[in-house]
Amino acid sequence: MHLPFNRPELAGKELEYIQAAINNCHLSGDGQFSRKCHHWLEEVLGAHKALLTHSCTGALEMAAILLDLQPGDEVIMPSFTFVSTANAFVLRGAVPVFVDIRPDTLNIDESLIESAITPRTRAVVVVHYAGVACEMDRIMELADRHGLKVVEDAAHAILGTYKGRRLGTIGQFAALSFHETKNLIAGECGALLINDPAYSRRAEIIREKGTNRSAFFRGEIDKYTWVDVGSSFLPSELQAAFLFAQLEMAEEITSERLRVWNRYHELLEPLQSEGFVRRPSVPPGCGQNGHLYYLLVQSAEIRDALLSYLKQREVGALFHYVPLHNVPAGVRFGRCHGELPVTEHSSECLIRLPFWRSLSDEQISYVVASIEEFFRQPDRDFRPALLARQSSAEEVSA
Repeated sequence: MHLPFNRPELAGKELEYIQAAINNCHLSGDGQFSRKCHHWLEEVLGAHKALLTHSCTGALEMAAILLDLQPGDEVIMPSFTFVSTANAFVLRGAVPVFVDIRPDTLNIDESLIESAITPRTRAVVVVHYAGVACEMDRIMELADRHGLKVVEDAAHAILGTYKGRRLGTIGQFAALSFHETKNLIAGECGALLINDPAYSRRAEIIREKGTNRSAFFRGEIDKYTWVDVGSSFLPSELQAAFLFAQLEMAEEITSERLRVWNRYHELLEPLQSEGFVRRPSVPPGCGQNGHLYYLLVQSAEIRDALLSYLKQREVGALFHYVPLHNVPAGVRFGRCHGELPVTEHSSECLIRLPFWRSLSDEQISYVVASIEEFFRQPDRDFRPALLARQSSAEEVSA
């Protein structure tokens, strides 16, 4: 049985909508399908304004421009994240200040943020890892008290919730991803969510190469011109057409992914009970979206051996982020606030399992059986007692 890590899938009307965009003779950005996507994101998620971008990276870069960052300003964020989370702010001259993550959710440790704040701090960037919410009440309270903005990197998190609120609608800004590995896909695409109305008009200008073109098309001005910094952040109408077909099926897609997540979680419980692995944790009040399923093992050596074993079984498992504070650009452009032991351990010990929405029970069982075979090899001692079993409160599934 050959199982890749990811398998992009159509949801229904993608090809029909792409053909409609072609028939409309509008292939560049901001046609009818872009507008439909904007409306869906605003209505379903509850964002004040949504703007499609060519990528989640582009959305983060727009947020960094909207923050008016100056060289030497600081932005607090986790090191356990994709490079775009930091790079967007480095491009504005800001310094990423890396803090450690929580051992349960692998999200930024909210208890470490306040001590990392300096007179140069301008924002906190949170990453909702695996579609599980950061502790947003505490983070927003800290940010409000210190006059900071909050950017949600919600690349994993569409339709996830925190205490009933959609992720991406809590901070001032949020970035979504529709990359082919995400829940809802368009190949390469993203969106910026703006939750503070004061930033809406400027965001339109930045997205349109620094021009007031959107106001011109609304008939508010008689010509448009260059009025601010900006770049070309729009996706094509073909991407928007593909994406809108996915958005129409968002609830069904999420439900199917949660089925896969819950089946993995159920079948892997015995290995956690015996101390071989640690499964994901979803705290009370967090509604996760079935974005990915990962395991934590005891060491990098075991992680590498397990990945090699799964490869022999044609199971496309992968590791995840190399901590940004340990790579050349992270050392050059950022700094750490204290030690980051949870980040480093998690990076060394995490394995992501194959995941797509139509993954069958038979395929999931094959993956789990392969993992069990690895840990139960008679000639290997994996010392399962070294991993403590999670408490029942940490084993909440969707």
